[in-house]
Amino acid sequence: MSNRKGLVARLRRFTDRTASVDLTRYTKLLPAIGEREADLRTLSDEEIGAAADRLRKSVDDKAWLPDMCALGREAADRALGERPFDVQLLGAMGMLSGNVVQMATGEGKTLVGAIAAAGYALRGNHVHVVSVNDYLARRDAEWMRPVYDLLGVTVGFVEESSTNDERRAAYECEVTYGAVSEIGFDVLRDRLVVVPGDQVAPHREVAIIDEADSVLVDEARVPLVLAGSVDPGVTHVEIANIVRRLRPKQHYEVDPGRNVWLTPLGEAEVERALGGIDLYDDSGSDRLASVNLALHAEALLTRDVDYLVRNGAVQLINQSRGRVAVLQRWPDGLQAAVEAKEQLAPSDSGEILDSSTVQALISRYPTVAGMTGTAVAVADTLREFYELEVAVIPTDQENIRIDEPDRIFTTAEAKLTAIVAEIEKVHADGRPILIGTQDVAESDALAELLVQAGLTCAVLNARNDAEEAKIIAEAGAPGAITVSTQMAGRGTDIKLGGHTGTGPTYDDVVERGGLYVIGTARYQSSRLDDQLRGRAGRQGDPGGSVFFASLEDEVVLMGEPNVPKGVVAEDDGEVTDRRVPPHVDHAQRVLEGVNLEIHRNTWRYTRLIERQRDDILRFRDGVLSGDAAAELMRAQAADHYAELENGLADDSLEQVCREILLFQIDRLWADHLAFLADVRDSIHLRALGKETPIDEFHRAAIPEFHKIIDEAKLQAVQTFSDLMVVDGKVDLEAAGVLRPSATWTYMVHDNPFDASVGHVLEGMRSDLRKRFGRR
Repeated sequence: MSNRKGLVARLRRFTDRTASVDLTRYTKLLPAIGEREADLRTLSDEEIGAAADRLRKSVDDKAWLPDMCALGREAADRALGERPFDVQLLGAMGMLSGNVVQMATGEGKTLVGAIAAAGYALRGNHVHVVSVNDYLARRDAEWMRPVYDLLGVTVGFVEESSTNDERRAAYECEVTYGAVSEIGFDVLRDRLVVVPGDQVAPHREVAIIDEADSVLVDEARVPLVLAGSVDPGVTHVEIANIVRRLRPKQHYEVDPGRNVWLTPLGEAEVERALGGIDLYDDSGSDRLASVNLALHAEALLTRDVDYLVRNGAVQLINQSRGRVAVLQRWPDGLQAAVEAKEQLAPSDSGEILDSSTVQALISRYPTVAGMTGTAVAVADTLREFYELEVAVIPTDQENIRIDEPDRIFTTAEAKLTAIVAEIEKVHADGRPILIGTQDVAESDALAELLVQAGLTCAVLNARNDAEEAKIIAEAGAPGAITVSTQMAGRGTDIKLGGHTGTGPTYDDVVERGGLYVIGTARYQSSRLDDQLRGRAGRQGDPGGSVFFASLEDEVVLMGEPNVPKGVVAEDDGEVTDRRVPPHVDHAQRVLEGVNLEIHRNTWRYTRLIERQRDDILRFRDGVLSGDAAAELMRAQAADHYAELENGLADDSLEQVCREILLFQIDRLWADHLAFLADVRDSIHLRALGKETPIDEFHRAAIPEFHKIIDEAKLQAVQTFSDLMVVDGKVDLEAAGVLRPSATWTYMVHDNPFDASVGHVLEGMRSDLRKRFGRR
């Protein structure tokens, strides 16, 4: 009873939080759930399955939720030996009500997600549990499978290596786990099938999003692309070599908003190196774009920070997770520029057949719920873009982690010296330490400094994330030092004492104060700071955290480079002026505001494209599943239809008509996407002309779209009229119906409608100065 009173007290504190769903209606159900436990314990496994089957048919909505949670708790206890706490059941109820639940690291979100997914499945839905990577999708599906089996719910997973048959079987399960990219790519590929029934993922009913803030906010505007071609990419090695010789501040300038441009001296140098052309007239305009891309690659994209070079290829690094972004690339021109910079062979380039943003993908599910450790900070964003509310779930045990104030230095060098000294001091006490770095280069450099200081450390970054589970398993062992890039989305808890999390080593680490987390700089989002801190103090364990920062950090330089006047540092470079911590907080808020505005601006454009895509898909699905194509040919080319029907050796003419019309629809849609990309790329020039970019985009996009269906029908009839039957068959390729011989998928790493980040930054700085006052 005392535990329940403590839970109620903590709930009162949590439900007072801004943007939090009131949990009272869920807590009122906890006694009813507890009352069902005794009866459920007496049932056999087969009887548990029968009880779940009765839930499938239940129409008693009032009793359904406590029945489901009680059954889920019993199944988890039997199958995994893990009896869900009351707070975990609150999380499951929150998700079963269509909310995003915020649960601290180590509170058992994976099990909570499984109970919620099983509940939706027992309500007759196909459920996609959307993860951030293949590893977590496979791990969680296999880990939770015994729970699903007891409840009679089928479960599968998809990953990059899955075959079409494996994907189709996984999606036919009631619950399917998959990375957001894999599910998105399957949806894109399904949009291009030409034979009814060939889709692998026809059901999109409920999405439960793991790491919901990362997927729904950080990656929301990332386009998933399906491309097709056999053409090798084109690269401009000559231009890359010219740009490599240019000197910053002399030949080009870079601003804190990550923009770069040639100076007059730089323009003259490039024009001379290219044989005396004028970059700004007709003779050089085709080279200007290549020069700008090469300059962007040289000045703004850094090896081991933005990308790795591994196995002869450029591999992008996901900035919010510090991991290799599998299948992710920049748009073709920039990708080729980076490959030329690194003197690599160009990768394939080709025509975009279709694309969709992560936000558009998730928005197509009628029901969306999610879970994460840091949702409150983006509650307004989730409400604005997804109409989702956040339910903050209290921890089962009180959080006793000690978060120390930031330590701020004037220079990055002074900061790094202090970080190494702090690690040496804490390590001398035998306390495990986790250091969160900004990127691969910083993690490697810090590890080298620690070796020089005589300290042994494990490094977890994009170079070796395949060893993640092994490294994390021992990160809580006595005296362990682990240097890692961003911990968000890694999905593995750090247990005090090592991988067992019990016994004398656990007690030893607890006595020494638990895991100590050090951040080497503030991230561009306070959520990422909180996710790093949250690795310590799990489930009531002791722990501590401290963030180091400098006035030379990227967050400060980009967000608010104007340091308060009169700031004086100590001899070691540390700043104790009370005005400086708010200054760093302010810089971080500016960047959070910029990223939100980019998201909002991108969605304004993408929303129109998605509406047009809906119309095209509605028409396309009707053609795919019906006989509209054959009816069109019979009406527009009746004589030729009869002639072909008599000449074909089988009854395939209806499918031939279908493939022709679908080909024309897909071709014209791809052309439309290319047209919109051209409009998008020039939209900032219209803004300079005092025109409203979004209005101009709509003015260009809408009339062109309305031509597609009529033009597809016209082209399809013309193609059909040219068909010939040879030996009882129709040669569609000879008639020009050429599907790509190769297709591939990737995620574009760019902000397509953000041509002026610097202006957004300055605008945000100005706005925040007005709101909060000059610091």
